[in-house]
Amino acid sequence: MQRWLAANEGVFCEPASAAAVAGALRHGVEGESLVCVLTGHGLKDPDVAIENAPPVIACDPDLAAVERAVLN
Repeated sequence: MQRWLAANEGVFCEPASAAAVAGALRHGVEGESLVCVLTGHGLKDPDVAIENAPPVIACDPDLAAVERAVLN
């Protein structure tokens, strides 16, 4: 759920916070409003972020090199 929230909602929360959303989606709340409070940032558990992140792209520390790395 942590990965889904980051990819689909732009919310990078810790795994324990994502559990609230997972439970809400699993058990449903048809026709009702529901608020899930995500209290922790995803970087509280950096190992999960590192394991799921794409590999680092190495480049020289100048704007042209960064643009080439990002845009290609």
